[in-house]
Amino acid sequence: MKGLDEAVAWTGTPVVLIAHSLGVITVTHWAATSVNVGRVVGAFLVTPPDLDCELRRPPSLVSFAPVPTARLPFPALVVGSETDPYATPERVARMARDWGARYANAGALGHINVASGHGMWPEGERLFAAFLQENLGVESANLPVSVAG
Repeated sequence: MKGLDEAVAWTGTPVVLIAHSLGVITVTHWAATSVNVGRVVGAFLVTPPDLDCELRRPPSLVSFAPVPTARLPFPALVVGSETDPYATPERVARMARDWGARYANAGALGHINVASGHGMWPEGERLFAAFLQENLGVESANLPVSVAG
């Protein structure tokens, strides 16, 4: 979480977070504790894992549980998949509700990563662009991009 906090603090512009899988859980833990959360104007969160379900949680990720349930202080879209091995669509929809986020079911796409056969994800780009337009009134092509990693 320290790296995320430093990256958000470093930028001089409003921040839109994009996170996948465990990165989503990191964002939700971070949002509950960071003094820099006010710099974030939105989050696009893809396939969060259900770390509260011992059957789906790898033992190495125990320290990330429980999944936070606090409402996020910024608009968010949570994207789930009907065939994600790490969380059911119902559980991802529940996480989105807990976080005060909108939920989108992307269909049977696995974990929406390279291992599930994905490279470029045009539908994800369309969802992200629609999220930006609906929540921030901006086109994604007009945003400066900075990658923290």
